[in-house]
Amino acid sequence: MKVSKIVVAMMATAALFSAQSVFAKTVSVTMTAMEVDIQTNGALVGGANTMAAWTFDGSVPGKPVRVNEGDTVDFTLINPAENKNSHAMDFHAAQVNVLDEFAPVKPGETKHFKFEAKVPGVFMYHCGASPMVQHIAKGMYGVILVEPKANKNYPKADREYVLIQQQYFPDTENVGALLEGTGEKGSLINGKVLHYDPVHDPKGDHDVLEALPGERVRIYFVNANINLPVALHPIASIWDRVYINGNPKNTLYGIQTYNVAVSEGDTFDLVTPKDKDVAGIAIVDHRMGAALRGAISVLVSKKGADPKKGHGEMIILK
Repeated sequence: MKVSKIVVAMMATAALFSAQSVFAKTVSVTMTAMEVDIQTNGALVGGANTMAAWTFDGSVPGKPVRVNEGDTVDFTLINPAENKNSHAMDFHAAQVNVLDEFAPVKPGETKHFKFEAKVPGVFMYHCGASPMVQHIAKGMYGVILVEPKANKNYPKADREYVLIQQQYFPDTENVGALLEGTGEKGSLINGKVLHYDPVHDPKGDHDVLEALPGERVRIYFVNANINLPVALHPIASIWDRVYINGNPKNTLYGIQTYNVAVSEGDTFDLVTPKDKDVAGIAIVDHRMGAALRGAISVLVSKKGADPKKGHGEMIILK
């Protein structure tokens, strides 16, 4: 009997691993390092409206990468010959050799590597070429979402949005100043000052996040600042749940403000008021110097909300 029980247990374990391998997949991701000018709305805080940026695929932030826990990421970084600088990729979700996979790629060269996304959560990715502080300040960062297998304490969201915050430095050539944190003029949310805030810049052409009354809205947030933590707070709401590092195993409930460390990614859920036809919620860095100079994102809950926002490619609003 004991032997048969062991055999049954081994068969069950083998079946489990077999089932997991069926669902795990390889996700191919290719990015191109592009040195281009981008719009920042920087003139609102004493900078310039354009910045000489270093980017992944020409946008700040780079495209979100979304995989499931257990998937293999098959990544290629292309650094075109016309670029002037070496670039690299550092996925915080990867457990690899920093001297190999994350090594700098010279202009005209390509880097290819694979890694298994073993840990669920919200992870920053960024260029790791030297000086790293400059490559990040110039825009080479983004988010990789690793969806968890276990959904306990992780209800399905009605809408999802990605918000990535970065300090705004009009002068990114002064590496010493970047290291010391001097010369900062404000904050970028997904690459722009006051990106989703028509309240503090009513003359600008600003989009807003949208949801229907009573919906669960999930915010994937990354602090891509060089030096400063973010005190993330939803004005006129409370975080229903905070998933530290985006992992449902690390769940907090009923949080007013959560401190997000530099390079940390966390997931935040809020539920819009179901008894109000229209409600505004402002997602802010409660460090006022950051909020009032860029780090405010307005979420409008209303009947007739855009059904496309918060789904598919519109988890990041351009």
